Amino acid sequence: MPEYPPHVKLVEVGPRDGLQNEPRPIPTATKIEFIDRLSASGLATIEVTSFVRPGAIAQLADAAEVFRGIHRYPGVTYPVLVPNEHGLERAIDAGVRAIAVFTAASETFNQRNIHCSIAESLTRFAPVLARARQQGIWVRGYISTVIGCPYEGPVSPAQVAAVAADLEALGVNELSLGDTIGVGTPRQVRTLLEAVTSRVPAAKLAVHFHDTYGQAIANVCAALELGVTTVDASVAGLGGCPYAEGATGNVATEDLLYLLQGLGIDTGVDMDRLLEAGRFITHALGRNPASRLGRIAHRHQFTLHST
Repeated sequence: MPEYPPHVKLVEVGPRDGLQNEPRPIPTATKIEFIDRLSASGLATIEVTSFVRPGAIAQLADAAEVFRGIHRYPGVTYPVLVPNEHGLERAIDAGVRAIAVFTAASETFNQRNIHCSIAESLTRFAPVLARARQQGIWVRGYISTVIGCPYEGPVSPAQVAAVAADLEALGVNELSLGDTIGVGTPRQVRTLLEAVTSRVPAAKLAVHFHDTYGQAIANVCAALELGVTTVDASVAGLGGCPYAEGATGNVATEDLLYLLQGLGIDTGVDMDRLLEAGRFITHALGRNPASRLGRIAHRHQFTLHST
């Protein structure tokens, strides 16, 4: 029997990664209530929004209003994405105390996504992280396309490890490895993590799996076996990647919680409240949950009590 950690931190990315590509405007009040419902479920970290240029992602143009409007629960971390120093300044003005920066392990994906090379993105992050340290702001780093790229195909684990080491050297507190197009399998995840943990401690790593080919849960298990204890997820399976045709949302938080509960792993998250948050946002979006548990609860109208 594999050895699993006693506790796992779930990082809820639904309010940002899950909603950013929604085609219809979502009212600011709906986003705020969604985040407040997630906070009430016991999640320790909730990624709220992104302080990109307002015209770049229309759905997140209300970033400051959303962040100022949420009820910040004691002990909960509320990171936001920032692309540059200007984004950081806007975030600080809104009261943000945790940020995330993002790059990729694929040059082509990085150019399509943030319009610069990997090296240029790291140069851009340096003053952002320096200012964050001065302000006592916690920083997460994201690396996209860690297993496959929609333009370049398979991505070398050594390349991912090199980018991870560069981000750690810049001073990130946590580093999330994203299988952006959801092509990874457990064997590939093990190979990836063996390469990355030769450069960055497993305790600093998080994993971020999209479920395009139905491998996300299995990939999480592989990561847990190798010492990773932080996992990104999106309630109701919200999300997708605009630069990768067919890429589906992140692994669903409630499906992942069901797995972790079954393994006897503590998360501090209440399943019923998490499902309620998923029902709230999918109703607001006019569709059913993409998660397995969300569909079951919706169809049979029952609740699943935490164990």
